[in-house]
Formats: sequence, structure tokens, C-alpha cells
Amino acid sequence: MNAIKETNFQFKNQTGFYRGKVRDVYYFGDIMAMVATDRISAFDVVLPKAIPDKGRVLNQIAAYNLAATKKVVPNWVIKTPDPNVTIGFKCEPFAVEMVVRGYLAGHAAREYKAGKRMLCGVPLPEGLKENDKLPTPIITPTTKAPIGHDEDISREAILSRGIVSDSDYKQLEEYTLKLYALGTEMAADRGLILVDTKYEFGKHKGTIYLIDEVHTPDSSRYFYQEGYLERQQKGEAQKQLSKEFVRQWLIENGFQGKEGQHVPEMTDKIVQSISERYQELYQQMTGETLAPVDYGTLNQRIEQSIVNYVN
Repeated sequence: MNAIKETNFQFKNQTGFYRGKVRDVYYFGDIMAMVATDRISAFDVVLPKAIPDKGRVLNQIAAYNLAATKKVVPNWVIKTPDPNVTIGFKCEPFAVEMVVRGYLAGHAAREYKAGKRMLCGVPLPEGLKENDKLPTPIITPTTKAPIGHDEDISREAILSRGIVSDSDYKQLEEYTLKLYALGTEMAADRGLILVDTKYEFGKHKGTIYLIDEVHTPDSSRYFYQEGYLERQQKGEAQKQLSKEFVRQWLIENGFQGKEGQHVPEMTDKIVQSISERYQELYQQMTGETLAPVDYGTLNQRIEQSIVNYVN
């Protein structure tokens, strides 16, 4: 199936290259060009097959949300010259991801079900059900591991270990809550609930910037607003708009990224169904239908969009 698993460009003024879990990054001094590939990861593992259209779906949703949130938090983006490409400042990332949760879902729900009432140093009240709204949004940071699994960490541990300075961390917390509040408003306009999300930040010339993506279905979990309360009252699963469906498929097939586990076979049918879900995500979040793409000329188009900017 047609998909961009990786790129291997060589540019005239290139100063470096980095291949992340799902993105290929080309450096040009303190500027970088980030290519959103169709690779997909779950439980911090890159799955063996790429998902057609996934990269441009997430890159375009991220571009829209980065532009919309720039009024509350400065971000790294200079230009988005192609559906799969974003060009921006090369920032020195903080070694934590700022996860913010407004509802008891996903990892938090699994920890709560296991009997834990403290998550990243934040106490959780008794009597909650999975997918219940929390009394107030909470920040539950994780370490940012270059390889392997990210790990939960408390605010106190971040400061005591000197991972982030006290003044910078206060700014990260303030930006995180502002972004979540705005993201919640934007989601409501689309008939969605922003359940939880993560933000990454970095510094460029002494200024803190929001980096990476924001409010995409890969970095965020959404519920459909319509029917949320009824489903909660009946104890039914919530209708979700996120990458959680991929995680659930993996869990049902015995994989959670743990040692000794193997990724289940990704048949063409599974790959196609995941691709269709990403197209659905795009339509729900933008109100537009994803345009078809010519995969025969896609790599050339991506390469040319970067050449046009950096040369």
C-alpha cells in the first residue's frame, strides 16, 4: 500500500538529520524542516507498517492548531510549505512532556483501576469511574526518553533532579493550562471533548516555544460531546476520536510494548482501516474531506518544498 515510511534526502545546505519515531528532521543551522511520515507508533514502539495519509493528516491538523494557539503561546513554526512538511526554529527541547488531563481516561484510568490514587504526585479523588471528568485539569508529566518508554514523573522530582529549572517549569505549567483551556474551547466548537493531551516545549535563543505538534489525534484524546453524559451514566464506552483505537487493537492482540511481546500481524485490511480512521479524524477536526494524493510524485513534491525554502 502507498505510504511514506521514510525519506532519505540530501540537501545542499544541510547540517544534520534525525529520524524520530514518526518524523524525519533535516537541519539547516538553527532552522529545521520536519517531514511527517506515515510511520505510526504505539506504546513507544514504531509499528512495522506505515499508514497511508497519516502523516499529512496529522501535519495539517497540527499546522491549523499551531496557528490558532500562537496567540497564547509562541511556537516553533515558520512555515508549512507542504501538507507533509513544517519548517521552523531548531529548539533545545526540555526533557519532559507536559501531559494534561481533564478526564480519567487511558493510562490514568488503567492506573486508577489498579488501585493507585496518586499520579505523578497528583492525588486523585475516590469514587471515579473511567472517563469521568476530573474536578480540575491536572498536569501529569512524563520523562522524554530518546529510546524506549517515557515514564511518569512528578513536579517535585523534575525540580529536585534539575531536569527543568523552577522558573522555566512554572512557565511550562502556565503555558500547558492555557493551551488546554483553548484546546477545550476549540474542541467544543467541533462537537468534541478534549480529554487529555501532551505538549512539548523547547528553547530557542532564550525563549520558550511550543514545539512538535499540538491537539492532534496522535497527541490528544477526544470524546464526542453528543451522548457523553448518557454513555457515562450507563457505564458504556465513550465514542473516541484519537489513536486509542490503535492501542486497543494492540492490547486485544496481546501487545502493550512489554518485553517478550510481539506486534500482531498488520494485514492490509487492518492498515486500510487505520488509514480510513485518520481520514475520518481529519474530516471531523477540519470540516473538510481529505484530498487524494499522487503517491508517485509525493517524495519529489516534499523534497522540492524544502529546497524552495532552504536554498
